[in-house]
Amino acid sequence: MGRENQSHLSEFLLLGLPIRPEQQGVFFALFLGMYLTTVLGNLLILLVIRLDPHLHTPMYFFLSHLAFTDITFSSVTTPKMLMNMQTQSQSISYAGCISQVYFFLMLGCLNSFLLTSMAYDRYVAICHPLHYITIMSQSLCFLLVIVSWILSSVSAILHTLLLARLSFCGDNLLPHFFCDLDTLLKLSTSDTTVNELFILTVGVVVITLPFACILVSYGCIGATILRVPSTKGLYKALSTCGSHLSVVVLYYGTIIGLYFFPSSNYSNDKDVIVAILYTLITPMLNPFIYSLRNKDMKGALGNILSRGTFS
Repeated sequence: MGRENQSHLSEFLLLGLPIRPEQQGVFFALFLGMYLTTVLGNLLILLVIRLDPHLHTPMYFFLSHLAFTDITFSSVTTPKMLMNMQTQSQSISYAGCISQVYFFLMLGCLNSFLLTSMAYDRYVAICHPLHYITIMSQSLCFLLVIVSWILSSVSAILHTLLLARLSFCGDNLLPHFFCDLDTLLKLSTSDTTVNELFILTVGVVVITLPFACILVSYGCIGATILRVPSTKGLYKALSTCGSHLSVVVLYYGTIIGLYFFPSSNYSNDKDVIVAILYTLITPMLNPFIYSLRNKDMKGALGNILSRGTFS
């Protein structure tokens, strides 16, 4: 068989979630509800930030981009998963699979960079409050977002190009509900050494370094709070950082659980379940975290609702 016939399968078969057939209907309704909550909740955040002038600050500028990223990140995998559960069709085209890998990686990296930008914003606000307006200028905020998009896109493109050069022949069954890069590499019949080295290298840049920056930022914030021990200062720090820190724990906690404690080659169920956490549950929880733990968001939402009621 020629290399052309080996290199490109016309489609892959997604085996989906490890649930019994009689439970498909219940889980379909559950995941559909979670996906709609994710989309509507993050759209609400975007709307509130857009309509309330008091939220036109660097922190909420980053939050609006994070909300948009959560919507698109969840939309990369969830609609296809729901469609497969409803129609019992497991197929995804080769081109569709490669595209899914690109957008999944790009938006996942973007999420990491945005969380880092938000941590830096909180660091400046608490550790250098007198210089906050000067440091966190509009141009710097735009630059941080643009650089985040560029780095995320470049890393995802390189991952995708390296994946596209691999050969796939014979088995086309993916034990996952979406085209996961690691699962595809295990399925390939080519040498994946370069891909794995690139994953480690890029992982340091887009996951480890941002996470380290977040830890350093909150370490400095903690040290600043301890130097000025007051109930008012502690409450202010918790109110401004609590929401972001909760999202950081959710996002990086699932990634650490998946990649630092990998499952065996013979059992992929844990990886699939953890993937549900960071592709669907975490984006769904973010709007609740920022709405319930953030005084400014609750106040802005109340003002908008009251204006709508009186009008």
